Amino acid sequence: MEQVVLLDESGVAIGTADKLSVHHASTPLHLAFSSYLFDGAGRLLLTRRALHKKTWPGVWTNSCCGHPAPGEAAAPAVRRRLVEELGLEDVDLDLVLPAFRYRAEMENGVVENEMCPVFRGLVTGEPRPNPDEVDAVEWVPWAEFAPAVLAGARPVSPWCVLQVAELWELGSDPLAWPTASAAALPPAAA
Repeated sequence: MEQVVLLDESGVAIGTADKLSVHHASTPLHLAFSSYLFDGAGRLLLTRRALHKKTWPGVWTNSCCGHPAPGEAAAPAVRRRLVEELGLEDVDLDLVLPAFRYRAEMENGVVENEMCPVFRGLVTGEPRPNPDEVDAVEWVPWAEFAPAVLAGARPVSPWCVLQVAELWELGSDPLAWPTASAAALPPAAA
């Protein structure tokens, strides 16, 4: 059974819980991550979440999201999930939003409540999506995608909307975004 790391308000681990039992109307604060993968031309790899997922099924979102396992740092967790979800190995990762946090509620009352560091990755190969996790993929130019999301013209997951707003502030060229220090991560993610 996959476990998630429960957090206090300062990002310190205070326990664990089964992933399947943690997402409900009173979801406790827990550790996650998001990643945005780009090719050399600055195109973003978008994914559509599998239709059977408990949270936001069938919704388009960033390249890959997940939860570090207890005792697993964020960057190795991202690499693990990129292999599991997209069949992508040896992705060059950089931390870009170490302190991103959000809370979002689905129409059915299920809540996400996460400290969710955001990573940028550069890929050279094509993804091989795992159908248990990903329904579809699409490469989109960042310079078109981000403004469309910010204008409300491109529907994506609620965390993706919030992350895109912060990422856009880093500059219009995702390959030139400044990297962040791992010291700014929540303590449980370091």
